[in-house]
Amino acid sequence: MKNIKIAFIGGGNMACSLIGGLISDGYSPQKIYVSDPDNERIAALNTNFPGINTTNSNETAAVDADIVVFAVKPQIFKTAAKALSKTLNTSKALVLSIAAGIKESDINKWLGDHHPIVRTMPNTPSFVQSGATALYANSHTSAEQRNQAESIMRAVGLTLWVENEEQMNAVTALSGSGPAYFFLVMEAMEKAGTNLGLTQKTARLLTLQTAFGAAKMALESNESCETLRERVTSPGGTTEQAINTLLDGDILALFNNALKAAHTRSIELAKILGD
Repeated sequence: MKNIKIAFIGGGNMACSLIGGLISDGYSPQKIYVSDPDNERIAALNTNFPGINTTNSNETAAVDADIVVFAVKPQIFKTAAKALSKTLNTSKALVLSIAAGIKESDINKWLGDHHPIVRTMPNTPSFVQSGATALYANSHTSAEQRNQAESIMRAVGLTLWVENEEQMNAVTALSGSGPAYFFLVMEAMEKAGTNLGLTQKTARLLTLQTAFGAAKMALESNESCETLRERVTSPGGTTEQAINTLLDGDILALFNNALKAAHTRSIELAKILGD
């Protein structure tokens, strides 16, 4: 990884997170190239990451690159990919997509057949190096290129592979959209706390630290979330009353239906964004 050129097509928030993570891991800024049409964003990139190479030209960034990271909005992916097809087919660089909903088959079609492609689905906690990213590689991707893709995404958090691209729709529904679900739960708990008489500041701090602590306990335990919940739910206690109220409201079915809706929409968007 130390000697390869990485080109980012698009210099938005996720690209910045990845660049920052790579540099923190010891990757040379001189090996990083970023293209973006926005001159203000280019200036910000140069300020935040001294030594990287920036340009308004996607082709300039991508030429002779070993890895090209498409960090553009899904709506403009097709245009950007087709414009770079000649350059990338000459180099056969690994293409790493972080655009939600864009299928590998469409990327391959826009770039030209037999291209090594890794599709990823990071989530927004990647902005604070605490993301969860699923990756899918096509059959033209070598073991070395899989390792390279994983190294890049690991710079912003946890990574795992799926072998069936269809599973990326489930990943989108679970972890891609997942931060918003937890924000909603925290929002609800904070409001309930203020309704019980706590100040907004107190309710917020207690909610956030409780969410952080619960996630940390789950990450560091080999037990299931169900078992951990049961261990802190004493018979006849306050927690049991709250849990029973949530279960009576069919919270499990509600979450199941919510993720099904997100999963269905992910499939729909892939059809809309592709050919």
